[in-house]
Amino acid sequence: MKTIQMVDLKGQYSKIKEDVDASVLEVLDSTAYINGPKVHQFQKNLEAYLGVKHVIPCANGTDALQIAMMGLGLKPGDEVITADFTFAATVEVIALLQLTPVLVDVDEVTFNIDIDAIKKAITPKTKAIVPVHLFGMCANMEAIMAIAKEHNLFVIEDNAQGIGADYTWSNGKKSKSGTIGHVASTSFFPSKNLGCYGDGGAIFTNDDDLAHIIRGIVNHGMYERYHHDVVGVNSRLDSIQAAILDIKLKHLDTYNKKRQNAARAYNKAFKNEEHIVIPTGRDVCSGICDTCDCHVFHQYTLRILNGKRDALVKHLNENGIPCGVYYPIPLHLQKAYTDSRYIESDFTVTNRLIAEVISLPMHTELDDEQIAFIAATLKNFINA
Repeated sequence: MKTIQMVDLKGQYSKIKEDVDASVLEVLDSTAYINGPKVHQFQKNLEAYLGVKHVIPCANGTDALQIAMMGLGLKPGDEVITADFTFAATVEVIALLQLTPVLVDVDEVTFNIDIDAIKKAITPKTKAIVPVHLFGMCANMEAIMAIAKEHNLFVIEDNAQGIGADYTWSNGKKSKSGTIGHVASTSFFPSKNLGCYGDGGAIFTNDDDLAHIIRGIVNHGMYERYHHDVVGVNSRLDSIQAAILDIKLKHLDTYNKKRQNAARAYNKAFKNEEHIVIPTGRDVCSGICDTCDCHVFHQYTLRILNGKRDALVKHLNENGIPCGVYYPIPLHLQKAYTDSRYIESDFTVTNRLIAEVISLPMHTELDDEQIAFIAATLKNFINA
């Protein structure tokens, strides 16, 4: 059996090496390293894939989220509601812009932001909602957009883990994650479903005016060289990373299907285990059915109910199986984001998840033998 890896980037690269190498060499030969033709080519191809009017590439996913908020003109003190159970970058940029983060609990089934918690958290100072498509599962965007419309709020999708996922509306219409809110951000960190070989990110929007503002912000506030019309930052996707991403974009649907197939195999192995909760989707959707792509499994995350999660992590590592706990500390208990307004009883789901979740190896190169070994090792320990 091959060595098990949490993410097998080398194995994935080996299958597209010829195309990637040729594309990178084109950039080196052209010397157009910043905002070169490869960046514009990738931008156009990603716009077509997503069905969105504007993709604005930038340096990384955290910048993308910050720039999206800057583009909306949010002011210091404005409240932004987001999920407590997610990576810190989501709330980090809110604090950096001197906005007020308002953390709320998540749904027990999907791990995504809880709709009732959003409603409860809205005040006259609320200006935006940031749903995170956590672990590759689409948040309940139909409900979130309805709340936003009712209260005149912006919706900023954090799509760092969800690129390529489809959201199915109640009328059967499908939209790509990241194309539903007023603006969205994504990350091209190497381990992402669509990852480059360094840092990279992008902002998506269908709003022409907002896109214009954001294009200035990512480039020092310039639309014309040395004319600084808005306060900006230096956040550009370099041409080498764009060249790599454009090759990998052609394979994204295949990559996501491979992740979904691996998730099906895991789910089958764990289906009847008393102490294990397998990942599922929204309401009537399993998240891994043959006709639905609402979950693209950036992570495959179980809940361990018998108190053995931490011991399981140690056991898997000792048996050559990498794993992760995403996330061990909720944001409302992080030193940087503590706030006297928070009440522990408002975070019952998050506080339970941090003691139960474990993410298993999930990537495009997993094979049946590896999955069977991982599942057997885990089940034998849990049931001992």
